[in-house]
Amino acid sequence: MLFKPSDPTKLKLLIAFSGAYLLSITALHLLPEVFIGDDRGAYFGSFVLAGFFTQVMLEFFSGGIEHGHAHTHRSSGLPVGLMVGLCLHAFLEGMPLGSGHSHHGHDHSHDHSHGDSHGIEPLLLGIVLHKYPVAMVFLAMLLNSGLSRPKAFGLLALFAAMAPLGTLLSSVEVVGQYNRESLAIVIGIFLHVSTTILFESSEGHRFNAYKMMAIAAGLALSAAGMLLNAH
Repeated sequence: MLFKPSDPTKLKLLIAFSGAYLLSITALHLLPEVFIGDDRGAYFGSFVLAGFFTQVMLEFFSGGIEHGHAHTHRSSGLPVGLMVGLCLHAFLEGMPLGSGHSHHGHDHSHDHSHGDSHGIEPLLLGIVLHKYPVAMVFLAMLLNSGLSRPKAFGLLALFAAMAPLGTLLSSVEVVGQYNRESLAIVIGIFLHVSTTILFESSEGHRFNAYKMMAIAAGLALSAAGMLLNAH
């Protein structure tokens, strides 16, 4: 509400930055964490595929708002499909953050719930960077659809609560024991969202130059985080 991001170009740059960061942490941090030290590659790969195609189905309801597609036509009533798609997406992304309490034999697993001693946990930062532009687009859509401001902010609060709720649920031992499976699902979701963001075409050479700089900044932030964690 403060910056009033009515310029779609600026939002697209922020989304491109977050997409590059998501793809980078997936390749450098999340994929090695799931697959290294375990010979069940096909097993975990099936969960990656499940996450990828789950996101395909969720975008049927959300309309692709996860990567910046804002449909601002006026409509009446609660956007139920949009809420379902966005909330399930956020809920699933939050699950690996709280499920590090129960490794059940996977001693090499990393505890997402407490981060690491060198800074903000990469997965948490990736979710935060991803959610900010989505929340901006979502709130703008709600206000443009004719909903009152209190109702719009109420729905935004519901969306904001979904990832923490996923984290809380995965802290329960019976759910947390499937930490790596839930992380593999999130990898699939990240792969779909980030590649969709990065491969969407943009008109104009000038914008493409700005987009490349935003992508480079996202990659640089991820690489810097990996280097800091390595030391």
